[in-house]
Amino acid sequence: MSDAAQPTAAEVRAAADAVKTALDRHLQAVERRTGDDDPAVYDAFNALAAAAEVYDELLYDRYDEVTPFEIPSAEDSLPPYAGPEEPHAVSVLIRRDYAVAEPARLLAQAQRLADLDPDGHEGDALPTAGAGVHAALGVVFGEYEADEIASRHKEFGLEEGDSTLWVSAAEELPAPGEWLGAPFDEADPAMVVCRFDVSSVFDEDELDEDADDDVPDHS
Repeated sequence: MSDAAQPTAAEVRAAADAVKTALDRHLQAVERRTGDDDPAVYDAFNALAAAAEVYDELLYDRYDEVTPFEIPSAEDSLPPYAGPEEPHAVSVLIRRDYAVAEPARLLAQAQRLADLDPDGHEGDALPTAGAGVHAALGVVFGEYEADEIASRHKEFGLEEGDSTLWVSAAEELPAPGEWLGAPFDEADPAMVVCRFDVSSVFDEDELDEDADDDVPDHS
């Protein structure tokens, strides 16, 4: 990394302060938890993990030093790999979640596609008068590849949620059509070679860095 791109000492210090704040809030949440599944503890844990990850990255970029913190990764949630040493085939399983944040925008995009090629959508329920989001989703996702929708989701009125990609090993390809009836039923975590997750819980923008917004003390 060039000197120009390095974080400043002040940025590293601010990240360290954010870890301290997140640590205090995590302890407060634990002390006040209402049960084993208290959502406040869960949220505080994720905030602490995200803060520690940001600090660790900035510390390394600025000073070439690391912390003893270990942030659980997707691989940590998987069982030990039990697949073939030399896979002859792989399955790529992808899940991406979206919220329909702007239905009007989605409907407009689907209508535009229908207007450009009215004959090409004769079998679909077009988002013309009286049709809704269900029909619009069918038109948009039928027209564009999943990767293009991922890169242009805002144009279609969609808001990204979590996503995950599993690369799963296999001895050989299944017979054509063998799993089409239930394509995800046989996903075996023990066969996963690698996994990539994206979630807002690891997004530093989700951190609340307002040190004055403390939990009130009711003791």
